[in-house]
Amino acid sequence: MQYRIAADSSSNIRTFEGVDFAGVPLKIITKEKEYIDTPDLNLEQMVAELKAYKGTSGTSCPNVYEWLEAFGDADCVFAIAITSNLSGSCNAARQAAEDYMAANPGRKVCVLDSLSAGPELRLIAEKIREGVHAGKAFEEIEAETRAYMQHTHLLFTLRSLENLARNGRVSPAVAKIAGVLGIVVVGKASDAGTLQQMHKCRGEKRAIDTLYSEMKAHGYAGGRVRIGHNLNLPGAKQLEDIIRAEYPGADIQIEMSAGLCMFYAEAGGLMVGYEDAKQ
Repeated sequence: MQYRIAADSSSNIRTFEGVDFAGVPLKIITKEKEYIDTPDLNLEQMVAELKAYKGTSGTSCPNVYEWLEAFGDADCVFAIAITSNLSGSCNAARQAAEDYMAANPGRKVCVLDSLSAGPELRLIAEKIREGVHAGKAFEEIEAETRAYMQHTHLLFTLRSLENLARNGRVSPAVAKIAGVLGIVVVGKASDAGTLQQMHKCRGEKRAIDTLYSEMKAHGYAGGRVRIGHNLNLPGAKQLEDIIRAEYPGADIQIEMSAGLCMFYAEAGGLMVGYEDAKQ
């Protein structure tokens, strides 16, 4: 059986070794330019241009055809999408799955609504890859992955809320206060797949300390951590050091966010996917 993992670009996965993988790009759009969230997108240029841009900006999800292209001709496909409460990507993937299986009797597609974004999707993809490497059946991999998703979480820190406010994700008043006072917001992906603000901290150090406290409060005990940084490698390293001080052998990986997460979490933000110890 030929397995393939497909994930939209909110996952920040550019390459994924050890299994057949396809990325499905979202798009960041202004009236003047479209940024396609592929691995060759110049993120620093995008951030600079969007900061200088005075008009409206937004995002566009992949369509059914783009998901179908990502499925290729695999016998078994696992499709991982950004939370359906923030994007239509998951719905497009579900329609693509129906069309794919109708056109190819006997082939199987599992669409996973991550109820999250960023590095939590990488954890999900890694779990699927483990099942493929172990030679498990499609249905067993799906069941184990869905169970695992009950024990993965996303936390984030945001220095700016401007793009979230422009796209109706947070109140413009809240965004303005954060910008003026130098507040760093600590939040999470809720169980319903929405972005939930938890703390407003003065300064990044306090925000990162608070984020780690939230990790511990929600069951983190040395498991995997995947950190996506938005042009903020020092902040990611600071969090890694805090974790390793308590859990020296923790499996921690750091990567720069891709375009979609860079747009919403903005420069300076961190997105942290981790697993709890309740598995």
